Amino acid sequence: MQQALLWAAAGTGFTFSMTALGAAMVFFMKKQSTALMQRIFLGFAAGVMIAASVWSLLIPAIEETEQAGGVGWLPASGGFLLGILLMLLLDGLLPHLHNGAAHAEGLPSSFRRTTLLVLAVTLHNIPEGMAVGLSFARAAQHGGSRGLVAAAGALALGIGIQNFPEGAAVALPLHQEGLSRMKSFVYGALSGIVEPLFGVGVVLVSAQLTPFMPWLLSAAAGAMLYVVVEELIPEAHLGEHSHSGTLGVMAGFLVMMILDVALG
Repeated sequence: MQQALLWAAAGTGFTFSMTALGAAMVFFMKKQSTALMQRIFLGFAAGVMIAASVWSLLIPAIEETEQAGGVGWLPASGGFLLGILLMLLLDGLLPHLHNGAAHAEGLPSSFRRTTLLVLAVTLHNIPEGMAVGLSFARAAQHGGSRGLVAAAGALALGIGIQNFPEGAAVALPLHQEGLSRMKSFVYGALSGIVEPLFGVGVVLVSAQLTPFMPWLLSAAAGAMLYVVVEELIPEAHLGEHSHSGTLGVMAGFLVMMILDVALG
């Protein structure tokens, strides 16, 4: 347990740090470049999350179930649906505002527009933190298998890489909304704080949920893909020309696939 906690804390600490580094782009980029860069950044994040959901979460869930003599597709599909239901619930409860949208989603609130924008990204950082934490917990449950640790590390690296443009995709619109560069950076960085919180949190309960690990991995995949389809891809294709967002998705998928296969 202690080893898994250290791994999860290091992995999600890295992903959070990458979010902060990405948010720091607000100090160097001009407002005019915001729209194009946002499409590229969000597309790249979507591609990484699609590949991570398949190679790092769903396939391991299926393999682990089959090795135990079970039916591989059952926990993969069941957990996948549970992850979608979880995100539907959070989406309906947590007040948030997607970039470019006129009206907020979730329960009515008096939050400012900038706060709602940050909450939108914070919401989809939750499954990312859970995915990294669960991957390290799975590695610890298998005696610290070098292959599984490497696979979890590849997932953390991939999520961290996509968090860099994601942090920028939070901070830049906040600056465009009128916040100072410093405030935009701070809010953008803090949008990623839920990753270490949820990453370490799932490790703390993983010992009691060992038999359900394939379900949990699949749930994280379902939650991540929900975010991709509901938020990232639509926002990556805002505007008349969408090639930048499309190429961003392809690039993100390619990078994460190579990382997972090469390191995992």
